[in-house]
Formats: sequence, structure tokens, C-alpha cells
Amino acid sequence: MLERYVYKGNQKLRCGYTTGSCAAAAAKAGAVMLFAEKTLEWISILTPKGIPLNLEVKEITRGDDFVTCGIQKDSGDDADVTNGILVFATVSKTDKDIVIDGGPGVGRVTRLGLNQDIGQAAINTVPREMIYKEVMAVCEESEYTGGLSIIISIPQGEELARKTFNPRLGIKGGLSILGTTGIVEPMSETALIDTIRTEMSSLVAEGAKYLIAAPGNYGEAFVDSHLTLTENKTVKCSNFIGETIDMAFEFKLKGLLLVGHIGKLVKLGGGIMNTHSKWADGRMEILCSCGLLAGGDSVLLRKILNCITTDEALELFQEAGLLEAVMQVLMEKIDYHIGHRAYEGLTIGALVFSNKYGILGETKKVPFLINQLIGGECEV
Repeated sequence: MLERYVYKGNQKLRCGYTTGSCAAAAAKAGAVMLFAEKTLEWISILTPKGIPLNLEVKEITRGDDFVTCGIQKDSGDDADVTNGILVFATVSKTDKDIVIDGGPGVGRVTRLGLNQDIGQAAINTVPREMIYKEVMAVCEESEYTGGLSIIISIPQGEELARKTFNPRLGIKGGLSILGTTGIVEPMSETALIDTIRTEMSSLVAEGAKYLIAAPGNYGEAFVDSHLTLTENKTVKCSNFIGETIDMAFEFKLKGLLLVGHIGKLVKLGGGIMNTHSKWADGRMEILCSCGLLAGGDSVLLRKILNCITTDEALELFQEAGLLEAVMQVLMEKIDYHIGHRAYEGLTIGALVFSNKYGILGETKKVPFLINQLIGGECEV
């Protein structure tokens, strides 16, 4: 067990290690046992972050010309479906070169723009480098000048991959071998942002110039039911609105349409670009300011400030006959802030809805963006 900790939200959380570290350790152990014909109980590697790992070697299988062994993934205190799985490496001698590939349970890339080319095993660049480095060191120490075949496999990989973003990203048949540092930091936002980047990169590589960003399932469901898209053009951006806009600018998209429930997107009216409640709330304060500009009286606005949910606030505005006017003010505020974040180098718009009222408002560029996305007239 890795005894390394980080503090998040006043909690002491234990770090773990990535599938990439597991694959590198399994490959190194397999190579050592292949050359030395001995059995290892533990194997040590150095992660790209500079942290050494000493990992237990499990389920060793020997053949006439190969060794297979596994390393158990430890995600620490991170919520991860891969925690506890065994990552195996089968190492065998070949005539020349070190060839790294995926076996059962390791996904295959089926779309452009991902870390590996189409048809390649979803073993990302840094894990490949880790595997190669560890195995080459063993070859040099053993004075071996031939080649090696290294097959990484995860028995539970295909089943577990259904619970990850892999099917959505175009990685079929299993999990990815990941990790840029070799270490898993619990509750890391970097991993989520990297997933958004990967998804956007893939869509751009396939020729997309206009995309939709939806914070969550509500937004995705709304897009599916209200927009007739001939292909997937939606990126799930979670709370990271600002980072998603930055990526759209970076990837030189022509346009980005934000579609989301008012409970999330109302925060954009105050310039809040990370919509997670731990960063900022401000929902009622923003709605209250919009209500003031729309002509709401002090009695109504005090009620708005005491609301717990945006649905409550919308109901009060509806009863006062101000809902449409409030939404108009809100959309003007959202338009200003998202336009500023896009550096005026990206056509950007936002469409806000609620489950009860449907579409509540849209910024001025939304009709144009929808027209570009669906390739026809907008009937939303």
C-alpha cells in the first residue's frame, strides 16, 4: 500500500497508483522472471513523478517461452472502478524490437484524436514509455539483445469499461492504460478535465467545427430530445465550463453551444465558470439581481434569496408575471460573461432550460449555432 497522502477539503486522503504503473511493474517482473528463471514476490519501479513503488507480484504463470504476472491496482482513496483489478503482462522473447500491445480487457482506439492511433491498444504514451524503460533496463542488465513481446491484459476490463467514458470516447473492448505521473491523487480534477479534452480532441479530429457542451445528464437528454443531430456533437463538460470554453478556443472551433439546466448555468450570469458548489454558489443572488432589473419588488426579492432551489425561484417569478423578463436579463448577463471568456475568438451561446418550463432563455447566437449544428432550420 502506498503511504502517500494529500489534503482535499480538509480531508487527509491516501494516494494510489495508476494502471500505467501496474502495467510497467508487471512487464518488468515478467521480464526479470523470463531471463532469470526465478520467482519474484515484489517488484520496484520509479514513477514519472519520481515516487518509487514496491509492488506485490501476483498470479505468476510460466510457459516454455513466456511469463505472465499481475499487479493489483490501488486507487487509494479515489473513487475509481479500476480499484483492486489485476493488470497482467505477458512477456515473451522475439527476434527483435520491444513490441507493446493490448490483450483481453484492454480497449482499442476506434476514433481519431485520441492518444493512440486508430486500431492501437489504448495504452497511452506515458505508460508505454514506462513499460519500455523498465523492460529495457532489465534487458541491459541481463545482456539480452533480442526482442520482446509485451501483452497487457485486464480480465475484468471489458465489463468495467462500460462504467467509464471509454465507449463514449471511441475506445472499444476494454479499459485504457493511463497515467502521466504514475500516481493517483484522490478527487483529482485533472483527470476529469483530461477526459473532456480527449473527447473534444476526438470530435475535432473527425472534422467537427461546432460542438455542444452539456454539464451533465440533464443537458445531454435535452439535446437528444430537442435537437435532431445526425452525429454526436456533444461534449460532457461537468462543472468545468470555463476550461471547456478555453479548450474550444484552443482547438480552433468555430462555435460552441452550452446547453444546461438553470441550476448549473445560472451561475454563468455572475461570471462563475466552475459550477461546482464548492467553488461558488450565487444562484439566488444572481437571480435576485436579475429580478431587480426586471422590476421585482423587495418582498419578492427577499423570497427569492430564501429559496433553496432554482425551481422554487422560477415558480415565484412565474407567479409574479416576471419569469420571461428575468430570463431575458439573465441571458444578457450570461452572454456577456461567456463571450468574454471566449476572447471574442469563438462564436459562443448558451441555452438554458428547466424540467418544468422547458426552454427558459437563449443568448443571441443560439439560433445561428443550432443551425450550424443540425445543418438546417432551427425549430427549437
